[in-house]
Amino acid sequence: MKSAKAVDVVIIGGGIVGTVLAKGLSEKVRLSVALIDAVDPKQSSESSADFNPFTDTRVIALARRTVNELSDIGLNLEDLAKQHNGELPPQIKHIEVSDKGHVGLLNLNSDDYHIDAFGQVVSLSALTRLAASASSAYQYIAPAKVVTVTQHKERVNVGLDNGETLTAKLLVLADGGRSGLARQVGIAKTVSDYKQTAIVFNVHTQNPHENKAYERFTQHGPLAFLPFDSEIEGVKARENGFSVVWTVETEAAQSLMTLSKTEFVNALQDAFGYRQGKILRVSELASYPLMLAKAEPVTSHRTVVVGNAAQALHPIAGQGFNLGLRDLSALIAVLGASSNAHNEQQNAANQDEENSQNQSAHEYVTERFDAGAFNVLQRYAMERKQDRNNTITLTDTLVRTFSNQYFPTVIGRNVSLLALSMMPQAKKAFVKYTTGYGETPQMKRDRDAAR
Repeated sequence: MKSAKAVDVVIIGGGIVGTVLAKGLSEKVRLSVALIDAVDPKQSSESSADFNPFTDTRVIALARRTVNELSDIGLNLEDLAKQHNGELPPQIKHIEVSDKGHVGLLNLNSDDYHIDAFGQVVSLSALTRLAASASSAYQYIAPAKVVTVTQHKERVNVGLDNGETLTAKLLVLADGGRSGLARQVGIAKTVSDYKQTAIVFNVHTQNPHENKAYERFTQHGPLAFLPFDSEIEGVKARENGFSVVWTVETEAAQSLMTLSKTEFVNALQDAFGYRQGKILRVSELASYPLMLAKAEPVTSHRTVVVGNAAQALHPIAGQGFNLGLRDLSALIAVLGASSNAHNEQQNAANQDEENSQNQSAHEYVTERFDAGAFNVLQRYAMERKQDRNNTITLTDTLVRTFSNQYFPTVIGRNVSLLALSMMPQAKKAFVKYTTGYGETPQMKRDRDAAR
């Protein structure tokens, strides 16, 4: 076994969550960080069925707050244009929510709330590559697999399959929950299977998207169209492309996936309607099962889980990834504030020592900030509790309400959509929450958002 290398923080998982966190902690908080990833970053083959973060073809909608917080960390989405021939990621300026076959309809326009956009739509792999190339302030170890995690009173030891051992004050699991490491360190997870599957793909439509996103509820489940110009069958979309997430019961998804391309387009056109004219092209399909997975608690001894490792949500309101990014923002803020307080205490202690009568024998306090201290992790857990619980409850409620064809439920949700469309204050509250500026501990900033 090689000798242990000591750092402040070890992060396991080199996807977008782990990469953004490594950049933030090393640059903003100035901690020593090692990021471990099992994936080879040199892999370049893309597939819609491949969820390698560097080649994953999925598309995500970043809420306005997420865009702002990424910018604060030093990740400006304008830089993504360099990867796409100067094209900026499409903004979402308009949102239409509808219920197929019923009267419920809600239209939202960003101009009405004095904001430039509700959010932006980006390629997950492009964002991951941008984040990975944006900093050299931390150690990046890949490909490498974690084989052992051992928690000690003052440290955590992480053993790798290459024989190397890292020791850290704080271990962060940002691996999406796939490794099973959370259970090893005493963090349990509850899982509720929605018995639904998300089919993800891109389309080109007859009419331009005009920065409009759609959330349409059908008898089979929610159908989301996000403006995103991709290349399909050698044809590049010209502001008429969308990324689509079609949520259906698992059995129905299996049937849809076996259809010919023409049959699939016909089924999609029937579900979505002709809001964008005809659907001209459909890309390769991918699918994944949907469930609510929630870690409780989010911390254990010198360990914290973030992102999908802490909670995996249904895509119905596009809140999962944005919630995970708020985990990172909170962890960076808590560690930054705690580190600053620690340094101030050290400076005060050193000053007192200098002013003491026995100046010739004084010793300066040189104790390093402990990023995994119990009080620090407790502060983080409390910081995240309300926003996390509210977002999980909202998403779960929407799933059970809008995936249900029970007649009283259908009537209730259509009444709710109509009422929401006619009540400005209710629409404003809805916009604040979906843009990421709901009721969180950052109260002053939230009050200033979406006015």
